[in-house]
Amino acid sequence: MGSPGDGTVEEPVNREPPAEELVQSSLTASKRPGTPDPEAYDRNHGPIQYINASTHKLAIRSEPALGSSDVLPTPIDVTLSMDDLGHKFRQHTVICALQCAGNRRNELRSRVKEVTGVDWGDGAVMNAAWTGPLLRDVLVDCGLSAKRYLKEYDGLHVQLECNATKVQEDEWYGSSVPLEVVVDPEREALLALHMNGTPLPARHGGPVRAIIPGIIGARSVKWLDTIIVSSRESQNHYQQHDYKILPAEATSPEKAEELGVWDSTPAMQDNPVNSVVTVPAHDGDEVKRDRHGRVRIAGYAIPHGKGGPVERVQVSIDKGNTWMDARILDDGDEKTTHPANKGKGDSRGKFSWVLWEVEDVEVQPAENVSIWSKATDRAGNTMDEKVPEGNWNLRGVGYNAVQGRTGVRIV
Repeated sequence: MGSPGDGTVEEPVNREPPAEELVQSSLTASKRPGTPDPEAYDRNHGPIQYINASTHKLAIRSEPALGSSDVLPTPIDVTLSMDDLGHKFRQHTVICALQCAGNRRNELRSRVKEVTGVDWGDGAVMNAAWTGPLLRDVLVDCGLSAKRYLKEYDGLHVQLECNATKVQEDEWYGSSVPLEVVVDPEREALLALHMNGTPLPARHGGPVRAIIPGIIGARSVKWLDTIIVSSRESQNHYQQHDYKILPAEATSPEKAEELGVWDSTPAMQDNPVNSVVTVPAHDGDEVKRDRHGRVRIAGYAIPHGKGGPVERVQVSIDKGNTWMDARILDDGDEKTTHPANKGKGDSRGKFSWVLWEVEDVEVQPAENVSIWSKATDRAGNTMDEKVPEGNWNLRGVGYNAVQGRTGVRIV
């Protein structure tokens, strides 16, 4: 049963926790213990769905036009129950940060120029342990040929759909990722049945959702009911006319249509490398020095795509003239490492965020201080300090400016 708090097509539920509270734990709970308040963000284009797991089915098929090929020797047309997904296939756990493509949009809007979209702060991100069968295993079991080289899957896509309800801009919600992403063993794409060791809650897509690690959250479709192997991307509005980094000349929705850039701009896939300052929590905050004249700065960082984990975070309080290394908090609290990954020797997963802090910053009292942070992942992806305020785009997506907090007062 739904409730008034579950939103409607016209007014979906979109909410985020304060980022400074979000980073109190390495793994993000669905709700704050003992309260109805969210600890993880919600991003929806329609009402939250409540689906009976005992009767829910997942339809998996291939596009008839594909015919027979080396990749698809025979057409796929399979229906699986939640019991099939939970017991027929090996269960896999991946610790993965999901981030809305519009995370930090408020900073871009307020510091650079107006953008369109939900006015997200810094909390449209979560980090959780997701468990279920690998999507690759399911597709191979359904008839997909397991090829040795990913390039053999070039040009094919996996469309992911939730047809349970009408959404704001379409009759249903759909998205897609390249097939090579799904079959890449380094990606660990899965059909999540559990979140942090408990059945996936309805508000996060239960009874089953896609989890595509390293990819923007819009592609990890919730309340999943249909998967299609296709020769083309999803034609849904949210693949074709949203979640794209439009060129700078698209200065308004009308200009974007006039220029035809929606069709020529690729759909976002990988998350950009990003670091967010959560302490201090807001522009203009007052930060008090301790008796030794030191202040604490903290935050979180996520890697680019599958380039993780984040291996270095640097902080500057003099607009990039000097940088200091932050301490990455691998140990955290009791929720840092999911039990399924105990003993693997690396709690800092490829797709996980990292929490970081600098505690011994010795500073003098000052006004109008800017705090910058810069993350670098294992693959060498790093943030651009040459454009500290970040690059503008009409939808305000993929924002990863090194400029974290502005107008800070140190006393």
